[in-house]
Amino acid sequence: MAKEKLDTKNLNDSLKRLAEITEWFDNQEEIDVEEGLKKVKEAAELIRASKERLKTIENEFEEIKKGIEEETKEDQDA
Repeated sequence: MAKEKLDTKNLNDSLKRLAEITEWFDNQEEIDVEEGLKKVKEAAELIRASKERLKTIENEFEEIKKGIEEETKEDQDA
C-alpha cells in the first residue's frame, strides 16, 4: 500500500482525521503496536501542522482587526 501524503493545509480535514485516529484507538480491544505507532506519528504531524495553520489564521485575523481599527481612527480624526 502506498503511503498517502497528508494534506495538512486544511484545518477542518486535519481535525476530522485526528478524530478518526482517536476513534480508532478508542475502538481497539487489543492495539496493534505497529499500526498504533503509525497513527501516533500521523497524529503528531497533523497536530504540528494544525498549530502552524492556527497561528497563520490568528495572524490574518489580527491584520484585519488592525486595518479596521486604523480605518475607524482615520474616520474619527476626519
